[in-house]
Amino acid sequence: MKYDISRDCAKQLDQQDMLRQFSDHFYKLPNTIYMDGNSLGLLSREAEESVHRVIDEWKRLGINGWLEPEIPWYNYCEKLSAMEAPLVGASPSEVAITASTTVNLHALVRSLYAPQDSRTLILMDELNFPSDIYAVKSILKSLGYDPEARLRLVKSADGRFLSEADIISGMDESVALALFPSVLYRSGQLLDIHQLTKAAHEHGIVIGFDCSHSIGAVPHSFDKDRVDFAFWCNYKYMNSGPGGTAGLYVNQQHLPAEPAMAGWWGYNKERQFDMKLSFEPAPDAGAFHIGTPHLLSAAPLEGSLILYQAAGIDKLRTKSLQLTEYLMYLIDALVPEPESGYSIGTPREAVRRGGHIAVEHPEALRINEALKQRGVVPDFRYPNVIRLAPVPLYTNYIEVWKTVQHLKEIVEKKEYLNFSKKRGPVA
Repeated sequence: MKYDISRDCAKQLDQQDMLRQFSDHFYKLPNTIYMDGNSLGLLSREAEESVHRVIDEWKRLGINGWLEPEIPWYNYCEKLSAMEAPLVGASPSEVAITASTTVNLHALVRSLYAPQDSRTLILMDELNFPSDIYAVKSILKSLGYDPEARLRLVKSADGRFLSEADIISGMDESVALALFPSVLYRSGQLLDIHQLTKAAHEHGIVIGFDCSHSIGAVPHSFDKDRVDFAFWCNYKYMNSGPGGTAGLYVNQQHLPAEPAMAGWWGYNKERQFDMKLSFEPAPDAGAFHIGTPHLLSAAPLEGSLILYQAAGIDKLRTKSLQLTEYLMYLIDALVPEPESGYSIGTPREAVRRGGHIAVEHPEALRINEALKQRGVVPDFRYPNVIRLAPVPLYTNYIEVWKTVQHLKEIVEKKEYLNFSKKRGPVA
């Protein structure tokens, strides 16, 4: 698109925005520009309504809520799975809305990691979100293996990005399972899932992806790409609330499955209340449920998914790319690196970019604090990254324009010098 640095350009982009009406569905913080939707999405009125409805069902029906509402609680997560499956290019039977991101990682990796003979390694990368590394190391320890000997980490050449070629070069006959992020949580790089999955299968490797930073921002085609498994949180771009119930995907070729972390909610639902002591897993991804679903943590996702159905993930992706492209354009034009110290730590190419922009600066920590004092909500990632996430459902172009004006004024006036270099416990 054609941009210029004027405020009028931002206003014109907002007038042309075919999704602008969705912003009114969200509770936007007063006098605030919210650029942290890649950490926690905002509350929508639809999500609020679905929570209130479930609470009202609890109030009116008590335990009868499991069977009597229009959407019985007993099948509630299956309803959500059917609604979310199109976002990842899967059939509803391959998706489960359950537990949390890291619990789902444990359940999937423990179930699909099958070392044998010389094929024993798990392949990951050094830029992955640390929780995934912690989880896989603990899995290896629990199986009696030395994590340092069984875990191979792909290195990054620059500390920002991963090369698909480097990842594929780490795939050989010693690797049993590979696990990578779809979008790198710091830089926002989008990996080529199709290419990596194809290469993994050519080497006989089961491959999965942590899609926490892409679900709701990037359309996926898990079935078409033949991804083996995936998991994600729903509280970032999916706006399901803090700690909202997570999701997972298991390709049909791995179903039915005997989950390594079995629990009664993963039982075949037709006979779940027979209460037999032998476990009969559900024939679909529901087998990876463990305990009773957290209804009040799952309910906001229903309302959010209603908005996704109305907007369409492809249109949201188009706007997301335009918002981030516009953000990078303004940074380049208004605060060029030689003068300001700002640089872009996110791939410029649309096909390699997720939903947020990593703005790098030697004083990122203190600039981040200055932004917050000015009413902009970003987030900081050690040591020098300010992440800005213009979310297409509720961020407008004038907010992007204003954010860059704040970045410009903070360095020009050296406002960051008013803040401590000491980082707080939560970034």
